Amino acid sequence: MTQDRASDHDVRILPGDRTIHVPAGDNVLAAALSAGINLPHSCKSGHCASCRALLLSGQIDYPHGHPVGLTPAEAAAGAVLLCQARALTDLVIEARRIRSVELAEIKTLPARIARLERLGPDVMRLSLRLPAVEPLRFQAGQYLDILLDGGRRRSFSIASPPHDADLIELHVRLSPGGGFSEWLFREAQVGALLKVEGPIGQFIYQDSERPKLLVAGGTGFAPIKSILRHVLERRLPGMPRSARHLQVFWGARTFGDLYELDLLAQWMAKHPELTVTPVLSDPPRSTSDQPESRRYLHGVVHQAVLAAGLPLADFDIYAAGPPAMIDAIRTEFPVAGALVDHLYFDSFDYAPR
Repeated sequence: MTQDRASDHDVRILPGDRTIHVPAGDNVLAAALSAGINLPHSCKSGHCASCRALLLSGQIDYPHGHPVGLTPAEAAAGAVLLCQARALTDLVIEARRIRSVELAEIKTLPARIARLERLGPDVMRLSLRLPAVEPLRFQAGQYLDILLDGGRRRSFSIASPPHDADLIELHVRLSPGGGFSEWLFREAQVGALLKVEGPIGQFIYQDSERPKLLVAGGTGFAPIKSILRHVLERRLPGMPRSARHLQVFWGARTFGDLYELDLLAQWMAKHPELTVTPVLSDPPRSTSDQPESRRYLHGVVHQAVLAAGLPLADFDIYAAGPPAMIDAIRTEFPVAGALVDHLYFDSFDYAPR
């Protein structure tokens, strides 16, 4: 088949034998999501490799260059990242299975701002109320998109757990030049109407008997908070003690950036199975600046985890934060013993202006 960069193409997705139409210029993942097929993915920027699939036939290209989340060996074996791949021909791909029918259902819903609360100098807790007749069924760790004018959208992880979904909690960091975040911090009012789409993403808590290691960078704490509440607040009969063992490393520049550290301290006092370690890249300049009740490690969060000497092969590992952190964990943790099948990622990119 002749390559045609300007043409639409069809993509057949296995297993399940679904065929989608991919408009010229769209990536395969975007077309699948538009068709209501929630293929495994997370960052949508080519970093986390959650959307990795096997190309069985056809040809693709990467208009923005080879994605950093795909190694040369993986590419040589036929792997592609759907969030970056544009179809040059009709394609047949083999993607990982969605775990349940519910995860494949993406809804577009109206949402009203119920609360606006400053969590830190540049972090806002945005609480949304959805229609009572149309609940959003999501899994701990997933995110939603806020749909804006002109076809723009902004993605935010859900910080509330599935069992407490009367209000959907999002953590929004003020991004200079970011239209939505600046509006939210300076003009938005309780009662304002938004439109959301979700649930989206495959950064999802997995029930298992293994202890959990959760690594957050900045506002990557939002999906980690959802997972923590999901585990700590559910008292399921027969849940083994090991499954409740939770170790959290939260990295940021200063204590002020760890905007819910006091809440985590309260949780630790209530739940002995929870351990939280703050990691600061720009620590207090003097001991008088450091709250006595807080102990922290100095450095980069993923390196702090490695230096702790944990038996990484024993853990389910959840990591959410900036692309550099995710890239480092994806590369270095398996070398230190982490099992690739038990590594789950959510990469937080700043939205383009």
